[in-house]
Parts: sequence; C-alpha cells; structure tokens
Amino acid sequence: MAASSRRQFLGAGLALTLARSRAGAAKQGYTHAEVEKLLASGNLNGRVAKDDLCTPALVVDLDRFESNLTKMAGYVRQRGRGLRPHAKTHKCPAIAQAQVKAGASGVCTAKISEAEVFAEQGIRGLLITTAVVGRHKIQRAMRLAAVAPDTIFVVDNEENARDLSEAAEAAKAHLNVAIDILHGRTGIPAGEPAIELAQKIAKMPRLKLRGLQAYSGAASHTISFEKRREFSRNAMAGSIETRRRIEAAGIEAPLLSAGSTGTYNIDTEIDGITELQPGSYVFMDVDYIRIGGQTGDKYHDFASSLTVLTTVVSRPEPKKAIVDAGLKAFSTDKPFPPEARDLAGIAYAFAGDEHGKLDFSQAERELKVGDRLEFVIPHCDPTVNLYDRLYGVRGERVEKVWKIAARGMSQ
Repeated sequence: MAASSRRQFLGAGLALTLARSRAGAAKQGYTHAEVEKLLASGNLNGRVAKDDLCTPALVVDLDRFESNLTKMAGYVRQRGRGLRPHAKTHKCPAIAQAQVKAGASGVCTAKISEAEVFAEQGIRGLLITTAVVGRHKIQRAMRLAAVAPDTIFVVDNEENARDLSEAAEAAKAHLNVAIDILHGRTGIPAGEPAIELAQKIAKMPRLKLRGLQAYSGAASHTISFEKRREFSRNAMAGSIETRRRIEAAGIEAPLLSAGSTGTYNIDTEIDGITELQPGSYVFMDVDYIRIGGQTGDKYHDFASSLTVLTTVVSRPEPKKAIVDAGLKAFSTDKPFPPEARDLAGIAYAFAGDEHGKLDFSQAERELKVGDRLEFVIPHCDPTVNLYDRLYGVRGERVEKVWKIAARGMSQ
C-alpha cells in the first residue's frame, strides 16, 4: 500500500472511531442476543447505542422528558396547586416514580387494573378516574385499598357508592371517594345532583368523601389558547360552585382534581381547583402540538420526547421509501399521520399493518435502505399501549429500559 493511501486509510479509520465514540457505542458488532441480554439486565452503562435497537422501537429522549417533568412540577408548585399526573399516558411504574420524585403527590390511573400494577410497585396517592363498578371489581378495590389505603375511587351514582360502602363494611375497612362531575362522558351533573350525592355519601360511615373530580377532555384539546381558556373557565365554574356549596353544607370536600396538559396554565389560575392531572406532557404528540399555544398556532410548551424509531426497508419507487412501522406501531385514532422529527419534507402514509410509505420528494436528502428515522406519534396514550418497553436515550446512548407494566390493563 502506498504511503499516501495508507495515511488516508488510517485517517478514515480514526474518523470512524471518533464518530462512534461520540455516538456513545462502546462496542460495535453486538449480536442480537447480546443486545437483548444487556437490555434485559438493565445494566447498560452506555454500552448499547440507539442503532442497536431493533425497530420499530418506542424511544424517549431523556433530556426532553426530564425537562418536561421539571417544567410541569415547578409551574404547578409555584402556583400553589397539587400535581397528580395521569399515568394512563405511560403505563410505566418507573415513570410514575420519576413524577413523584419531581413533586407529584401520586398518579391517576384510568382503570383499577392499572392502579393494581402501580400499587404493587410502591406507588401511592392513586386516584382511579373511572368508577369501579361490579362485584368482582369492587372486590379488587377492597384488596387494593388494603395495600394502598390512600387510594381514591370516583363515583357518580348512589348505587355504586352504596355497593362500595357495603363492601367496606363487610371488610371493616374505609374507602376514599371523589364525586365524578359530568364533562361529556362519565359523571354526575354539577349542582344539585352532585350535592345530593355528597349528602348521601356523608351518611355512609365507611366512605370518606375527599372532594370532586372534574376533568374536561374537551377543554384540553380546544384549538387556540384563548378559546381553550374560555372553554375551561366555563367548564370548571359549575364544579367550583358545587364544591363550595358542599362545604357550605358542612361536608368536607378538600379536593377538586382537574386540569390537563392543554390547560395547565389556565386551570392553575382558576380559584377553587386544587390539583391538576395532566398526562401527555411527559411525551407530547402531534395531536397536542396542533392545539396552539399562547404565542402561536403550535403548542410547544413541552418538548416532543416520545418517538417511534423506524428503519427504511425498501425503496420501491423514486423518492418513495417503505419503513417497518405501520398500523401496529402507531395509534390510528387520529385523522393525521406520524411526523418525522429530524428530517423535514417527509410525508408518511400508512401502508398496512407492518409498513409505512414515505414520500421524501421534498426532503433535503435521499433515503436509502437501512436508514433510521424517528417519528412523533399522532396520539401518545394508545401508541404506548402497543409496546412492551420504552427505551430512554440520551444522545445516541440507551440509558434506560422501562417496562410498560400496565400495558393492556384496560379492565
């Protein structure tokens, strides 16, 4: 080999080594079995690179995620409100623990099955936002309350409250309950119906009324900040007045749990709301970005930390590519597709269960087979429910492997 060629060869090798070092891949050429063993152990120490992950993979940018945690907790705390984030977004005990460490009093869960998973992992301060109805679920509620006595169960009718009270009486136990106020789905109307229910609960010695739940999903996704603020203020007015009247009747109701990622900076300014239960702020998604912020038509108060990592597996046509993530990799409940995070000009279209079709005719570079692309998802909650693991990455290194332990827990 000529001297000049040898210098070029060595220089190229050194550049590649430095590039790999910067990417954080301490070792190249892992077998799939070696990667899986490292991921399963949780003892990564920077040894696994993002490129070592099989795709599609659900990836969390830790810098963005941690920034979101800090911002929400600090904002709510500075305004004298409590924070009980909704864990249906992530279904992951490790993330719930991070939220509590950042200042949350506990977490909300959508169903008792989720709450059971979090309680088993030591999470307390649980609020189950869907009523526990039926003999078997009430039996589970009693077991859960024995493990996590501060759990709060919502009710919106006298019959369910009495069923809970009778079960608590049989077990010589006490249950915490909150009245669920109607905002489009479940709940009892604010005003007289809710006040009458509070009076009946007050006479059930095994039930302790903690207050009200008044989550408005419609408010959280109202497009434009001003319209969202007006909607939320109007929606919350009845719940605030109902709580005031309940307490005026001599019944304690210290809790009014409301608020969302979309209304966190609205509901913290409304007197009478005591805590917020936002969920999506930890991850964000295309749906939330579209609602608009205080200063523009895009909502960027929290960073998009959650993506699906994909691989280009085919180039069937010029300026067209196929990735290995389709209907089974993204939620499909929204009318808009995933969006490429770091490469502008990519148009994604679903191409079946396993694949997505990309048009990159407006992108700044070509795509080739083997390229990796990350996509911000349309809707984070149902997308997370499609996966077993979340991979926490910092730069190009995989630092965390989080089990989505409450995946599929919809009972």
